[in-house]
Amino acid sequence: MVRKVMTLALIAGSLGIAACNTVRGAAADVNSVANTVDKNT
Repeated sequence: MVRKVMTLALIAGSLGIAACNTVRGAAADVNSVANTVDKNT
């Protein structure tokens, strides 16, 4: 279960970082993924 969550988090993080154009946007995307993982664990 944890492996699936981490895989989804990494995929979502990769897509989020690829979609944003600024460092601030990347930080917000990473923070969002971290919050999602925290809520799901």
